[in-house]
Parts: sequence; structure tokens; C-alpha cells
Amino acid sequence: MAAYDEMFGASHTGGTGEVRPVYGELKHWMDTRSSEFFDARRRQAELFFRRIGITFAVGGEQEAHERLIPFDIVPRIISGAEWRRLERGLIQRARALNAFLADIYGPAECIRAGIVPPDVIYRNPQYRVEMTRIRPPNGVYVHVSGADLVRTGEDEFFVLEDNTRTPSGVSYMLENREVMMRLFPELFARHRIAPVETYTDALLACLKSVAPASSEGDPTAVVLTPGPFNSAFYEHSFLADKMGIELVEGGDLFVDEGGVFMRTTEGPRRVDVIYRRIDDDFLDPIVFRSDSLLGVPGLMSVYEAGRVAIVNAPGAGVADDKCVYTYMSDIIRFFTGEEAILKTVPTWRCREPESLAYVLDHLGELVVKEVNGSGGYGMLVGPTSTQAEIDAFRAKLLHQPDGFIAQPTLALSTCPTFVQQGLAPRHVDLRPFVLTGAKEVQVTPGGLTRVALTQGSLVVNSSQGGGTKDTWVLDE
Repeated sequence: MAAYDEMFGASHTGGTGEVRPVYGELKHWMDTRSSEFFDARRRQAELFFRRIGITFAVGGEQEAHERLIPFDIVPRIISGAEWRRLERGLIQRARALNAFLADIYGPAECIRAGIVPPDVIYRNPQYRVEMTRIRPPNGVYVHVSGADLVRTGEDEFFVLEDNTRTPSGVSYMLENREVMMRLFPELFARHRIAPVETYTDALLACLKSVAPASSEGDPTAVVLTPGPFNSAFYEHSFLADKMGIELVEGGDLFVDEGGVFMRTTEGPRRVDVIYRRIDDDFLDPIVFRSDSLLGVPGLMSVYEAGRVAIVNAPGAGVADDKCVYTYMSDIIRFFTGEEAILKTVPTWRCREPESLAYVLDHLGELVVKEVNGSGGYGMLVGPTSTQAEIDAFRAKLLHQPDGFIAQPTLALSTCPTFVQQGLAPRHVDLRPFVLTGAKEVQVTPGGLTRVALTQGSLVVNSSQGGGTKDTWVLDE
């Protein structure tokens, strides 16, 4: 399956050909450097990351060893014109997702209109009936989102999935840029690259913009973490530090007199906005899991009273369910009156008998995913799977077809990547980060490019051995 090469344009498997203009300066610069130069810079980058301490723990590992996510020193470049189209599509999608969530927890017009089947919503494990009584401050449900994009051609971009619960990876985007600027200042001098460093300022402004009306003065925001054993703890502490706000665990907060307060050495301090990085189930043991030690007892009562903002809102995870994803083009059309700027991947819903029959007959050609899966777990990539793996997945589908969707195996675009054998094309995706505040939607120019470091692999997730790249959007 030939893939679109982002440096050379047309589907490309060699190392020669006409270079796309956006990559011209980089290609010329790379041609004047030796493999020893790249190898030395790669080792230097690894040293930087070890000193910074940016690590990641893979879920399911029996030993709690943290490790670095592999970093590729060759940047991915996106033209200004390409980015402007992506930005429009991401803003459209963010607005539609928020309107969709406001509707399913309110009048449910999209269900009555037949846009989305009722059981897809009401049987969804991320649906929180408690949210039908609550309107989040300023009506925003998804404040921080990250859509995973793939490219298959010159003008062909698809949204692979939405991330509306607690999307991660922004710290890698920011640290990747900082390390690249240290390693290659002369290369930055040759390009006009849109900055990503302003993300944390924009995030803090977004958090404060959705503070409840009861806030007095400058709103107090905190980052709520499950603690240092969480795989994304580095990111939680990184963002709190960059925003200049407190990183707290559930035990640092308490509810009193109708508000949420933070314990400090100077006494209790009122909290207006909680950027939570814990799942819904653990937010409030009175309302959700009673055995949770990670959340704040009584938090949901304060939230319902409109006296604290929770980012993202409880129940927002319905919008990143992979079955709901299959209805996104209709959802966008219903709530915006526009056609979707960014396409969704053609998808078979295994809950539908005809689709299930097709998927069972073509398992060796398709990618099959759990509707509530994440991180690259619980999926089958048919073309690279053994017959035993396909047969095992067939049994899963027959047992619980509602839990799966299937998609064609897309030829993800490739970018030049420095691997052990030298520079070689590797498949990539892109996770841009979108901030939705009380008055505006902002998209950080670029995002996190994830790269499948194994030749031929389409799985870019860090939990499955993928790496990351710096993403350059050129100002034009």
C-alpha cells in the first residue's frame, strides 16, 4: 500500500524526486549533513530529555519503570495554507462537539431528529445522567480537546478520532520545540515558524474565562492530578508549573460553605476552576465511585450550584466514543448547518448486522477498534495480524458486536525520520490541541506529531512503541 510522502509529494518509496516547496530548505540543509551529525544530535536530544525528566509509564506494565518517548530530530513541516484549512476544520468541530454535548444533556433534539440513535448515547459508559441537571459555567463542555488527524494525500486529511476527556501530549509538543531550538538554531533561522510556546498562557486564559459568575477578582485555577503514579503525571506538573498555578491531589481540596477550597499554609483558599486530569469515575466519591480516594467529596454539588468550573466537564467523554465518531459528519451538519471541513474515515458499525457481516468477511483487510478503547489497545490491524489474532478477534466480534467499529486500513502519510539505518520514511499522525473558552476557540499552530518508528507500522501510539516529532507550521 503506497503512502503519500510529505517531503516528496506523490506516493514515494525511494529517496529521490522533486521536493515539495515547503520542505525545500530543510531538504537542502539535510543533504549537507552527515549521518554522524544526525546521530550526534539524536543522542544529544535524548540527553536533554533525560535531564528534563519527561517520562512516560506504559499502562499494564508489571514493573513501574518509566521511559522516554522516542524523539525524532527531523521536523514535520506544514504549510501556512494547509494549516489554515485544518484550523478552520478543527474550530468547526470543537463548536459542534460542544453543541452536541449541550444537546444530549439538554433537549436531546439530535436524538429526536434521528441524527444519533438513543442507545448510542444512553448506553454509553461515558454518559453521566447527573449532567442533565447541570449547565457548565459559560456553557462550555469541552475546553481542551485533541483531534487525531491523518493525511493520505496532497489535500486529503481525515479525523481519526476525537479526544474530549483528558487529552494528553501537549507537554511533549512544547518540550519537542524547546529541544529542537537548542539543537538546530541555524535551521530555525532559515524558516518562519509559528510559535507553540504561547500554549500555556492561552490555556490559563481559557481556564479563567470559564470561571463561574460567583468568582471574585482574579479566578483561582488548579490542576487536579491522580498523583505521581499516573502515566501522565509529568505533564500535569509541567502544565501547572508553566501556568503558575497549584498542582493538587484530591486530598488538597475540600468542600465547605457551598464552595471548593484548597488547603494552603496560609489557610483555605477558594478554588474557581479545576483543570482535572482524573477520570469522571473518581471525581466525587459521593456521586460516582464510592471507593475513590482521588477526588473531592461533595465536588459535584458545588458544580451543580454553579460555584466551580470543571475542565473538561464530566460526561464529555461521550463525544470521543468511537461509535459517536461515526455520526460526526451528520452532527456537524445538524448543529452548524455546514458540511464538515475535515472528513471522517468511512466506518462500519459492527452493531449493524450488514456491517458486521462485511467486517467478519474482511477482517484481514480492516482496522477494528473498541468503541471505548484508547492508546492503541484493544484493536486489530488486519493486514499486519496473524491468522490466530484475526480468529481471536472474530470471536470477540461475534460475542459483543456493539463494542466495535471497523475502518479501512488507511495509507498514513510518511515523513523523513532518522532511524538506525539513517533517514527513512515513517508513517505519522497529528494531534493538534484546541482550546474553547467562554468567547473564542483557539488552535495551537502545529500540535504533536506521532511517528511509527518500525518500518511499515501504522501504529503511532507511544504505548505501542511510537515516537514524536516537532511540528512546524510555516508563517507565510
